[in-house]
Amino acid sequence: MYSSATSPTPTTTRTALRPPTAAVGRPGPKQVPPSSRPAAPRAADGRSGDPRGQAARTALGLRPAETAGTRLPGARIPAVRPGDGRLLRPPTRPGQPMTQERIDPSALQTPAVRAALAGVARICPAFTPRQVLREGSRHILVAGTIGRTPVVAKCLAPQAVRSEYFEQLVADFHHEVAVYRAFVRHRPPVRLPRLVAADHDRCVLVMERVPGRPAARERHPANAPTPGEVRALLTAVRTLNLWRPPTDVFQPRLDYQLEIARYHSVGQLTDRDAGDLRGLMHGLGHGQLQLCHGDALLSNMLLAPSGPVLVDWEQAGWYLPGYDLAVLWSVLSGDTAARRQISQLAQSGGTMARDAFLVNLVLVLMREIRLYDVPGAGEEQRIMIRRLYDDAALARRAVRAAVGTR
Repeated sequence: MYSSATSPTPTTTRTALRPPTAAVGRPGPKQVPPSSRPAAPRAADGRSGDPRGQAARTALGLRPAETAGTRLPGARIPAVRPGDGRLLRPPTRPGQPMTQERIDPSALQTPAVRAALAGVARICPAFTPRQVLREGSRHILVAGTIGRTPVVAKCLAPQAVRSEYFEQLVADFHHEVAVYRAFVRHRPPVRLPRLVAADHDRCVLVMERVPGRPAARERHPANAPTPGEVRALLTAVRTLNLWRPPTDVFQPRLDYQLEIARYHSVGQLTDRDAGDLRGLMHGLGHGQLQLCHGDALLSNMLLAPSGPVLVDWEQAGWYLPGYDLAVLWSVLSGDTAARRQISQLAQSGGTMARDAFLVNLVLVLMREIRLYDVPGAGEEQRIMIRRLYDDAALARRAVRAAVGTR
């Protein structure tokens, strides 16, 4: 959240999921609309193992469903495009020490930033801005202090008011504010920034600034974190996923049937693909949902001295088990060992957990293809697109094999 970037990076290494089966034809790239994000429910106060191995056959099962609720259809908004925001901190690769931040006073004087600071001043008069961490078309992040306490202010960018997705952006922001407030009442077992102040109506959020660096500064990083850092990040994500807060605190965030129908309608899923996914969904109808971060990109995880810190909670809520793992698998294409570890974690909960992970993985990869497979892609982005199609074909085969084992 502090300095997330989404510029595509060429990646050619690919690993396999379990269970792989006979190869099928890889669909060619299609020109489809830009990607989007799951819709936010409106709240009253705002919103592998071995590549050639076979599927795990464990039959641990899942507990009976403890949560219920209608999955919300919701509109989707495009993900951040490369170059959408200005990163004023020097890039830092995982494993390198944090360098001294370059302060640019002129960045605090742009009209958009000044408008954002006016909103922050209404709820935190003592806030002293120090540095613009990010100025994008959706959000503005400004680091500063309140007294001697370092904080970060997150505001909805003025440009978002003119966006056709303005209502969805506001709903997502309201949801993030509601999540931070819920975490004050029900403390999660993972580290996250402490809420300082929030203005629900003006879409302003002020939270503590946690020392650390992002696990990656790109959506699909060329340089993955170290194996030790990956283990720590996966442990944090799994700890969150296994947490069981009161069921009325969060809401389901993704209408799976609607997502399958949407990707089927634009040709990203074939008739058989859609049928296979619906078959797995039918078997998961009474399964237990899982609390997920919802946007578990490496750029939304800070490597702090005290351990991983999760930020940017706009998409937090109930999902089918393994959604966060599917997101991490999709962006760690350059780390075969990490993907193998993720696949093993996803299958450790039994057949139902495996099937839920595969459904999530296919939908996440379809979203990534919609994000990158757009007209005018450069050579690096075309490499990314080819890799995504290869991963999607692999996930389809795994789904087909899972349907055959039912």
